[in-house]
Amino acid sequence: MSLIDELTKKLEAKQDRLIEVRRYLHAHPELSFQEEQTAAYLKDFYKNVPVDSIETDFGGNRGVVVNIKGGKPGPRLALRADFDALPIQEETNLPFASQNKGVMHACGHDGHTAYMLILAETLAEMKDQLNGSVRIIHQPAEEMPPGGAKSMVEAGVLNGVDAVLGVHLMSAMETGNVYYRSGQTQTGRAKFTLKIQGKGGHGAIPHTANDAIVAASAFVMNVQTIVSRRVDPFDSAVVTIGSFDGKGQFNIIKDAVELEGDVRTLSTESRALVEDEVKKIAKGIESMYGVQAKLDYVNDYPVLVNDEEVTLKVKEAIEQANIPEINAVLETGPIAPSEDFAYYLQEKPGTFIYVGAKPEGKEGFPHHHPKFEIDERSLLISAKAMAAAVASYLG
Repeated sequence: MSLIDELTKKLEAKQDRLIEVRRYLHAHPELSFQEEQTAAYLKDFYKNVPVDSIETDFGGNRGVVVNIKGGKPGPRLALRADFDALPIQEETNLPFASQNKGVMHACGHDGHTAYMLILAETLAEMKDQLNGSVRIIHQPAEEMPPGGAKSMVEAGVLNGVDAVLGVHLMSAMETGNVYYRSGQTQTGRAKFTLKIQGKGGHGAIPHTANDAIVAASAFVMNVQTIVSRRVDPFDSAVVTIGSFDGKGQFNIIKDAVELEGDVRTLSTESRALVEDEVKKIAKGIESMYGVQAKLDYVNDYPVLVNDEEVTLKVKEAIEQANIPEINAVLETGPIAPSEDFAYYLQEKPGTFIYVGAKPEGKEGFPHHHPKFEIDERSLLISAKAMAAAVASYLG
């Protein structure tokens, strides 16, 4: 029996436990860098698994890194799964819904962690058959800028690693399909805060004041022209003003307004261009309206760029494994949200693939929605797809 055949057979036998692990994690979500309970669960899970080493609190956060050394020398492959949740009150009415008020797994990270745990356990049980080694990365704080991946990379989690792979469950993609893309795949992200300081006054005598709301409104309208008039139409960028703190009283001219914005770009060139243009417009508002504009602009998650060679190798491995639960392996277009897996790909060749998880016969609510749900068949698909990639590298 080939390595992939044996791996998939063992994973099938563990499907019920895989779902059980996911449901436990879903019912007990945690946030950001403070996932003490989840980190403790991960450490306890591996207590009786024949891995070679476990490193906890990796990189100064709650990351857990597990090393599995094969029976023969070969490349070192890193597999990453994130495990943080979101500050959202769950509305799914699932029997295993979140028990933590105001916190839920609304992005599939419970599924990522569950499939990775069962896959890691299986690989550890079969490690003598591996030509090389596997590093399992359980990463916190994907949802919290600048991203948990950044600190883990800085702490050396990829030292000695030849390639790094990751999976994301997607509620809008059909269950049974696996998706891939080479090159620029997910957007880079930036956020900014702009405080505009004018001069307050009475609504009846505006000439004695300097209206911060008017100046801030001009900024909001003008930044939209960055995408329509400065970014190459064949490139991609989005500028969103998500917060406009101008609350006051109807007859009082506001002296100060604070805005918060979100930027997404699909290339390093457009990323630099948008930042430059936002700064120019803020400076222009100062000159045009005689206000002070204090801009705090921060780039966090980079553009996620999948390595072409690794992506093709993983795609072909999944196709050749003939996994019955997988209907098709399809190329996808760019994915709009950002992902801190991009930090790993800046350091090592790798790829981030997507597994369809749209609930059967139900509406596929988007990620970060209080009714977000996944088809649990996607868990075994994820485990088998990644097992195929491991077997291709280390078989």
